[in-house]
Amino acid sequence: MAKFIYRMQNILNLKEKMEEEAKNAYVAQQARLNAEEEKLAALIRKKSYYEEEGRRIRQTKLNIRDLEENEYAVSTMTGLIMQQEEALKKEQELLEEKRSSFEEAMKERKTQEKLRENAFEEFKADLNYQESKEIDQLTSYVYGNRIRLANQSGADSGS
Repeated sequence: MAKFIYRMQNILNLKEKMEEEAKNAYVAQQARLNAEEEKLAALIRKKSYYEEEGRRIRQTKLNIRDLEENEYAVSTMTGLIMQQEEALKKEQELLEEKRSSFEEAMKERKTQEKLRENAFEEFKADLNYQESKEIDQLTSYVYGNRIRLANQSGADSGS
């Protein structure tokens, strides 16, 4: 039996490799996004702590210096949170780009796999056609031999 060889196998292999690379880039970007989200959560917790400390300071004896330091810490945390939210937004945009690249690579690989399947089906159809052709030739040969032998037998007995 003939062996199926997909003539564009190297392209399919390349598409699979590109998909794997895009997947790895997407996973890495997702990890970076998660890290940025964790940083933001930590900053929010820290700001909440400073706000709570400010409430505690206001309830105890008034110490202007402690209040000023606390307000400065809260405003610093607010600024850091805003910066972190911007960084998080950028990471989310990058994640979306990586996701799009990954989806595109997946589509290209699936297209190549579909082309390979179609080529294999065509190969099988061609193989079946060749086998059918050989069977027809064999049947014609056998039938022709029987008639020739029958004619020779009839000619031999009639003489």
